[in-house]
Amino acid sequence: MSAIAENPEGPNEVIQVLFALHPKFDALHFCNPFEVLSYAQHNIHDSATKAFECTVAAAAPGTTSSSGMTIKADIDYDEAYERLSDFDVLIVPGGNVDSVLKSQAEPLGLITAFADLQKQDFHKERTLLSIDTGSLFCAQAGVLQGLAATTHPDLYTKMEILCKDAARRGDLEQTDVMEERYVVNNARFDLGEKLEENPFVLSKRPDGRRMSIARKGSNAWKESKRRESIVRRGSLRLGGMRVITSGGVASGLDATLYLVAAMVSIESAQEVARILQYTWIKGVTVEGIDV
Repeated sequence: MSAIAENPEGPNEVIQVLFALHPKFDALHFCNPFEVLSYAQHNIHDSATKAFECTVAAAAPGTTSSSGMTIKADIDYDEAYERLSDFDVLIVPGGNVDSVLKSQAEPLGLITAFADLQKQDFHKERTLLSIDTGSLFCAQAGVLQGLAATTHPDLYTKMEILCKDAARRGDLEQTDVMEERYVVNNARFDLGEKLEENPFVLSKRPDGRRMSIARKGSNAWKESKRRESIVRRGSLRLGGMRVITSGGVASGLDATLYLVAAMVSIESAQEVARILQYTWIKGVTVEGIDV
């Protein structure tokens, strides 16, 4: 169950995150979001208020990336399935895509199970975040039907083909593959009174493409337990599970910073970006609801 961190305004839950690794995963797809989450705090001035706790699941005790880095797993996939309801966020790194898709290997089954869990129990807010080519696993699992998504720019066509195949196997709903840093579905956000000061809105696009319709992130984590929020969440696709797909490797940093801003605070995300000396580039948010 979620641990509790105390602060002057009351208890803050430590958000439980599960990373799903597979052989020859891309190391940066794992390391980038892991580092972002490790720095995030509910109170940026109090190191005791860490916001996320990360668990690594893999088929073997040690899983080696495509570049030769071996990560020690905390749990195997059998335990991941048993404990799946304990986790608030599932993060899916990419890499070695063709092999995973051809063999229908993990994390495909875990992605499906996590989405099914949200549809069965929408009282809890859950988030699925894929990094780079990890979105192709989500497409193959059929969880992107009726949503918008992105992936590495070199694989937009492959992504579209996978999504169309999934639509034919499912309910025929298509996926809008977008050329963005990251794409958020089923977001929870606070509109804010001054959109020009909204940290999630892009006022203009340097390349002339369509503007983001992103809205201001709020501390949706606390608000998600309100009865009003639960009812609204249940009306959304996938039981309101927040689905975030990111583009290339660096876009995974952007998407994870969005996750921190949405579930913790914009201040926490900005502080993490400052520590990393990284300029956060915004993506787009679609199909959101106010809470």
